[in-house]
Amino acid sequence: QVQLVESGGGLVQPGGSLTLSCAASGVILSMYSMGWYRRAPGEQRELVASLTSTGRTNYADSVRGRFGISRDNAKNTMYLQMTSLKPDDTAVYYCNRHPTVWTRNDIDYWGEGTLVTVSA
Repeated sequence: QVQLVESGGGLVQPGGSLTLSCAASGVILSMYSMGWYRRAPGEQRELVASLTSTGRTNYADSVRGRFGISRDNAKNTMYLQMTSLKPDDTAVYYCNRHPTVWTRNDIDYWGEGTLVTVSA
């Protein structure tokens, strides 16, 4: 079964950069369209970036030009490069299939995510 492990989050000052990783097992990421999602405190989870199996990318308006999504097929890992970070980027970040997330026993499956905190 699919397992997704997000990592790379942390505390960063406004204007700083971070690169998040999404390591997958049980699935081959390159076969699917994937996304990075985030959930800010008190908010619903939102899609911030997507990457199709053919390499096409798309970004939410709030992160376009600052974030980059990529994939290393050999490592079966997806990345989110984040630059020019803003306090509004503070959230728990998750990776998953897009647009339909994976399920386990008919329940949406999410990894534990990785927390990004942007603060001075």
